[in-house]
Amino acid sequence: MDTEFPQEVRIQAEQLRRGTLGVVPEHGLEEKLARARRTGKPLRIKLGLDPTAPDIHLGFAVVLRKLRQFQDLGHQVVIIIGDYTALIGDPSGRSATRPMLSPEAVQDNARTYVDQLARILDRDRTEVRFNSEWLGKLDFAQVIQLASRMTVAQVLQREDFADRYARHQPISLHELLYPLAQAYDSVAIEADIEMGGQDQTFNILAGRDLQREMGQEPQAALFMPLLVGLDGVKKMSKSLGNYVGIAEPPDTMFAKLMSLPDALMRDYFVLCTDLPVPEIDALLQQAGSGAVNPRDVKRRLAREIVALYHSAAIADRADAEWMRVHSAGELPSEMPEVLLTTEHAREGNVWICRLLVVAGMARGTGEARRLIEQGAVLLNGTRQTDVNVEFPLHALNGTVLQVGPKRYARLKT
Repeated sequence: MDTEFPQEVRIQAEQLRRGTLGVVPEHGLEEKLARARRTGKPLRIKLGLDPTAPDIHLGFAVVLRKLRQFQDLGHQVVIIIGDYTALIGDPSGRSATRPMLSPEAVQDNARTYVDQLARILDRDRTEVRFNSEWLGKLDFAQVIQLASRMTVAQVLQREDFADRYARHQPISLHELLYPLAQAYDSVAIEADIEMGGQDQTFNILAGRDLQREMGQEPQAALFMPLLVGLDGVKKMSKSLGNYVGIAEPPDTMFAKLMSLPDALMRDYFVLCTDLPVPEIDALLQQAGSGAVNPRDVKRRLAREIVALYHSAAIADRADAEWMRVHSAGELPSEMPEVLLTTEHAREGNVWICRLLVVAGMARGTGEARRLIEQGAVLLNGTRQTDVNVEFPLHALNGTVLQVGPKRYARLKT
């Protein structure tokens, strides 16, 4: 069936399919690209965002980078900031009702999103809309009429809803309306393609159904994988601490990426860089055969990613700094300073667990204890193993605190 499409369309589709999980319908991407080529009208590519977290990390950048590929081919990206749907809270993948955000929190997060999107997307080909523009204008009768386009049986096909229903856990009516609201976004902007992660499968396919119900050509759905975080287990998430933020300092990004499990390197190369797949496979084959140290392949990965969000020169400097610290065993040239005062001491001494909390290395004394017991805490290079030890406040001035392989702070009194 591929031969039915012009070669230019097939080449573009192959480029856009890199790293994706799939397209619905199977040849929907080729059909949309062929129509755009025939009519000269750019496609409208939709991505909906609920501004519930203000920092964009590499996991979310996977989708944004794919949007940029569409832009580079001449198409229009429509970012929908879900200021209205965020008041509901997307229940996708949740086992319980999500808390609603305040309008003030939504607006603050939305502004941060828009600023950070410009790090990846072409602003001239990016249309940013807030779905309160159309959802906020619907009166109750119109909402009821819209709801008639979707059945409860359809909504309960969602795995998360089905699981909660089977376990007799509460599902609020407002949550059942969320897929409908997101689907109506596609109708409002006349989307040709909607992109999202696999956790958004139901919501995106609901957009196809609603467009068809309301007389529009259904959008194609292009699904992207969820990037596994630095822990190698769960999807990248700021709340889990296994993330790399695209606005983080280059040295921080580089160090975090060097902690990535080797098994995830190919996914990160394919999803987070522009290196050709044959070159990626050759690098990983060399690492697997022992011809190249896997650490050096990972350094290449880290340089490629840092260069995308900073520059090649800055990435090279971050690489050199990491090698200086981790290979030569030297201290970082720059590290945050932590001021200790008498408020942090008891009878002139500072408890080590209290020290970790004050330095921002632990969220509480319980976590501090675990870090010490794991052997992850060093003072001036000496590993600390006693969770009860206290240090004179004055003796800590100038001391370097290290937690794990990449977190440092210089103590001041």
